[in-house]
Amino acid sequence: MTDHTIPGQLSEADILAYIRLSRTEKLGPVTFRRLMNLYGEPHAALSALPELAARGGRSKAFKALSAQAAKREYDATQKLGGTFLILGTATYPKLLAQTPDAPPVMSCYGHAHLLTKPALAMVGARNASAAGQRIAGKLAKDIGARDLLVVSGLARGIDRAAHKGALETGTIAVIANGIDHSYPRENAELQKQIVEQGLILCENPPGTAPQASQFPRRNRIISGLSLGVIVVEAARRSGSLITARLAGEYGREVMAVPGSPLDPRCHGSNHLIRTGAALIETVDDIMEAVRPLIENMALKTPDQKTPRHQKTAPAPVSDAIRRKITELLGPVPMRIDDLVEQAEAPLQSVHLVLLELELAGRLTYDSGGQVCLDICD
Repeated sequence: MTDHTIPGQLSEADILAYIRLSRTEKLGPVTFRRLMNLYGEPHAALSALPELAARGGRSKAFKALSAQAAKREYDATQKLGGTFLILGTATYPKLLAQTPDAPPVMSCYGHAHLLTKPALAMVGARNASAAGQRIAGKLAKDIGARDLLVVSGLARGIDRAAHKGALETGTIAVIANGIDHSYPRENAELQKQIVEQGLILCENPPGTAPQASQFPRRNRIISGLSLGVIVVEAARRSGSLITARLAGEYGREVMAVPGSPLDPRCHGSNHLIRTGAALIETVDDIMEAVRPLIENMALKTPDQKTPRHQKTAPAPVSDAIRRKITELLGPVPMRIDDLVEQAEAPLQSVHLVLLELELAGRLTYDSGGQVCLDICD
């Protein structure tokens, strides 16, 4: 799916429109991309939302986030020293933009120029052993000496050790809460240090308290920013394994430091090695594993493409084509290419009808990108 791009600096009005669009309830990152690919800019997409949802069969009025709420987030972010990163703009991290569910809007605090440097993620157990924390800190320091950034999630244990090890050379912390919260509390001072010397990224606005559901979502950003993920101590059921799995899905390198088979904190990371992750003992092992990605021009994303900047709405879809597309859909997941072929309709028309149904709450996408009406397994 082609991404839009907005060149140059965005105006306050544009940023507010992006905030409203991205914070609208039940309108996630993937739907945001679909809207932008059809409408090219946020103001037109916002204006189209109520009519799109109504055409899809929604009975209640579809309301975007209010302009007042967006302005409160904008002002609070600026007051706290933050700036905005908007998906599709030149300042948005290019590797992260490649991922299918990249956050449409993030705020950043600290040294945003660090986003132009190649990065490696390091994650692991919150209740890490002393040895695991020493290893993480040493590897992070050595990674920084090779002019690479260290990305982590500012949690206890391995995350904390990794950030501290890379603090002088450059580190990025991706947090699941708002910047005005420190979680865990013992990392409050480290969070301040990272703002002063590194960079903190937040998908959620100021005022967002830590919530368990947000941490797995945070992990996709850690993986998306990085050429690879290094796991140091992770139990069988661990958020670190989510980060590693996402890295594999994004085409990034998955690496793990081996640990004692007697330590439950190492069972997950050892399993990664058994299933193909690179075994890491030194920074040289890391560089050997990620060198192909650094050298591979296909992964060194070029500047994002010039946007279409459509000034008018997409071509309207006739009732006959809309009815035909809807009738072809059912409870069984269906490939969009098959739907286009069977409906004998333009691709843009199919995407527009699917968007209408999605906004109306009648359409589901499965993990493979297939679509069906109602709920699919």
